[in-house]
Amino acid sequence: MGKFVITKRKNGEFQFNLLAGNGQVILASEGYASKPSCMNGVKSVMKNAADVKRFESKVARNGKVHFNLKATNGQVIGKSEMYDSSESCENGITSVKKNAPGATIDDKTKL
Repeated sequence: MGKFVITKRKNGEFQFNLLAGNGQVILASEGYASKPSCMNGVKSVMKNAADVKRFESKVARNGKVHFNLKATNGQVIGKSEMYDSSESCENGITSVKKNAPGATIDDKTKL
């Protein structure tokens, strides 16, 4: 089962990471100015992860492959790590599709 981990950056922005069942980060967010905005980002990932059309695979200048998950308005709501192959990237997308919809939320900012 996946898990969203909410944290606060040193600059005061909130962010989330989606972790797979093994604890590996499979999707990372941008920085958000407020916690409610960050939580809306989490909800957007949960909603949009089921739609394969929301994923955009890209090749970086160094030849590594990564993907973005976009909301219905086209805004990027999560980015993957860099993968060595297209197959690994597709596995990452599959993992997000599997883990995001029912993921729990671990809010580390409450500590």
